[in-house]
Amino acid sequence: MNIHEYQAKEVLARYGVPVPQGIPCDTPAQCRQAFSDLGGGLAVVKAQIHAGGRGKAGGVKLVRSAEEAEKVAQDLIGKTLVTPQTGPEGRVVRKLYVTQGADIAREMYLAVAMDRTARAPVVIAAAEGGVDIEQLAHDKPEALLRVAVHPVKGILPNQIRRICFHLGLKGNEMKSGAKVLQGLMDAFMATDASLAEINPLITTKGGDVMALDAKFSFDDNALFRHKDIAAYRDINEEDPKEVEAKKFDLNYIALSGNIGCMVNGAGLAMATMDVIQQKGGSPANFLDVGGGANKQQVTNAFKILLSDANVKGILVNIFGGIMKCDTIAEGVIAAAREVKLSVPLVVRLEGTNVDLGRKLLQESKLDLQTAVSLDEAAEKIVKAAGAHR
Repeated sequence: MNIHEYQAKEVLARYGVPVPQGIPCDTPAQCRQAFSDLGGGLAVVKAQIHAGGRGKAGGVKLVRSAEEAEKVAQDLIGKTLVTPQTGPEGRVVRKLYVTQGADIAREMYLAVAMDRTARAPVVIAAAEGGVDIEQLAHDKPEALLRVAVHPVKGILPNQIRRICFHLGLKGNEMKSGAKVLQGLMDAFMATDASLAEINPLITTKGGDVMALDAKFSFDDNALFRHKDIAAYRDINEEDPKEVEAKKFDLNYIALSGNIGCMVNGAGLAMATMDVIQQKGGSPANFLDVGGGANKQQVTNAFKILLSDANVKGILVNIFGGIMKCDTIAEGVIAAAREVKLSVPLVVRLEGTNVDLGRKLLQESKLDLQTAVSLDEAAEKIVKAAGAHR
C-alpha cells in the first residue's frame, strides 16, 4: 500500500525526522487559508498523487501570496497529471499539500528498501538528490551507496557514520543527518514498510537537515498490525479492479495486455503469464484465485476480468488440489452464463477430479475451448484473442 506525501511526513515526524510544516487541502479556499496559517512569505503547493515526477509534470508550484496559492489550487484540483510513474492515463489530482518554503543549501537522496538478494533492509544514499535521481542511478550507479542493515540488530553506528560521510555531511550536519537516518530506519522497521524514501533530503543554509519530500510503501500483509497506517489508504489512487478484487480475497494486479488470466497459485500464475508471452500474447493481469476458491469467487473473478475493456480473451489455468477440478468447472460454467461471456475462453484443468471437470465443461454447451497442457492452452488463447475484435 502506498500513501501520500503529507501522510508520509506525518509518519516521519513521529520518529523524530524534521519535516517542513504543511497543511493538506481539498479546495482552493483551504489552500488560500493554509498559506496564511503557515506565516506567508514563500510556500509550495504540491499535488498529492501516488506517483513520482510531479514537479516535471507541473504538479509542484512555488507561491508567494494567498491569492497565488488559491489560483494554483484552482488549476491543479481535478487536473490529470501524467508522469513516468503514472502511465499515459495519468492520475487525477484530488488533494493538495501546502508547505512552508525551505532555504535549501543542498539536496541529497536517502531511502530504505527491502532487498530480496540481501535478505535484509538496505539503505540507499546519494550525495545528489531531487527530480533527476533516476537518471543519476542510470548514468552514475557508483554515486549510490547501498548498505545492508541487520534485520534484528538494526543499523549500527559505524554504518550511520559511513552513510553520512557519503552524503557529504560534516560537523552539526553530521549529527542532524545521523538523527534523520536513525529516525527513517526506525519508521521503516516499526511500520513494516517495504520502502521509505526521502527525496530530496536537504541541508538548509542554517545547517539543519530535513526531509523535503517523502514516500512510503507498506507490506499489505502486515497492515492488520497497523490500523493507523491502514487508515491512510486512498482507494482513488488504486485501480478499481484491484480494489474490487480485494473485497473477494482475490489477488489481482492489472497489466497492459489483452489476455485475462485466472489461475490458482502465484507460481502457476507467473508461469502462465510467461508462457502467454512466449506464444506471442500479452497478459492483461495477474489473478490468483487461491487454493480454496468457491463458485462465487470464480464468478467475481470473471466479472473483474471482463471489466477491463482491453481483455480480448480469457485463459483459466487451474491445478486442482484443495480446490477440485469439478468445482472449478462448475464455477466457470456458472460464471460464464451469469456474466454473458463475450470474449474467447480457454480452460485448462489438471489435478484432482480432472476428468469429471473436463466432462462438465464439454457438456456445458458453452462457447469455450479446453486444453490439456499449458502450451496448448496459451497457443489457443493467443490465437483466439488475436482474432477477436
